[in-house]
Amino acid sequence: MSSQQKIAVIGAGLGGAAAAALLQKAGFQVDLYEQSPSFSRLGAGIHMGPNVLKIFRQIGIEKPLEAMASHPDFWFSRDADTGDYLSRIPLGQFARREYGAAYVTVHRGDLQALQMTAIKPESIHFGKCLQSVEDSGSEVLLRFTDGSETRVDIVIGADGINSKLREHLLGPEAPSYSGWVAHRALIRGEQLAKYNLNFEDCVKWWSEDRHLMVYYTTGKRDEYYYVSGVPHPAWDFQGSFVPSSREEMYEAFANYHPVVQALIESSEQVTKWPLLNRKPLPLWSEGRIVLLGDACHPMKPHMAQGAAMAIEDAAMLTRCLQETGLNDYSTAFKLYESNRKERASRVQAVSNANTFLRTQEDPAWVYGYDLYSHPLKSENAA
Repeated sequence: MSSQQKIAVIGAGLGGAAAAALLQKAGFQVDLYEQSPSFSRLGAGIHMGPNVLKIFRQIGIEKPLEAMASHPDFWFSRDADTGDYLSRIPLGQFARREYGAAYVTVHRGDLQALQMTAIKPESIHFGKCLQSVEDSGSEVLLRFTDGSETRVDIVIGADGINSKLREHLLGPEAPSYSGWVAHRALIRGEQLAKYNLNFEDCVKWWSEDRHLMVYYTTGKRDEYYYVSGVPHPAWDFQGSFVPSSREEMYEAFANYHPVVQALIESSEQVTKWPLLNRKPLPLWSEGRIVLLGDACHPMKPHMAQGAAMAIEDAAMLTRCLQETGLNDYSTAFKLYESNRKERASRVQAVSNANTFLRTQEDPAWVYGYDLYSHPLKSENAA
């Protein structure tokens, strides 16, 4: 490939960072543009299953991630009232043996910081908010709000559910509110020591119309995280989240088990986030622009696979560009969609339905997936 050929990745979230690292490792010239002025430990907890750890193995960050993360032996699902177990999904050594890699939970910011170490420092550009895009057919001109601009051969949109590149391809359209909110809180491990209760490594508490997912975000077990899914009739707040409170959590989970009540009591700061939807995209790419992750197929977080799908997208797109070379990016984009759409759509549907692992089931179709182990489908495959 020509050393002058350039790829721009817009958005340095988990999917964008994976794309930049994998493409650079494959020998492509890649620059990563992020609108935030600098890196910060944003977000909260996240699950990374064996399907993703096998991709991190390719990047070279699997072992450092394992060293910092929590390693649950099970995903437990429990009845909100009685505490009875609805499912016990084995992880731990079972995942290593059966799925080929570990299952971990970690703080999203810690994972993102680790990913950034796998990207050439000089190729990471903060404070770059995309203003406009011009695809001339022979190149793409990107202009940023700070007045800078760059010309590249292809652009990868990893810029989330409010993607500027998606808007460029399909026109402006606000995401729709799903009718659900997610309450989020990080609890210091020491806060839990006063209770004579069993705070499990990874557990989802379920009732008929809501749930609470709880897990450790560090190997030291000094940070415990919960995220809810709660019906909320209308979203009339500005911004991506608003402050919430223990009082609101007590109201939302009034009849839940004493362990959940203790978690709420231990919450020092609670936020509330709208869960947003978009219609399925009629296209994943156009011209020299291609989308991945939430820019392409956003989903509710109920399956803990949203970021995983973005990272899988990044790995498959890299694999397809390696197959065709950058000169034949059009075929690579078609291969990418053919080899991702069915799986991403299935995960999106199951995640939005909020049924995953509520009862005893085999999650091998998710966790056992190895993106590198199957031949690529034709770009014309259904």
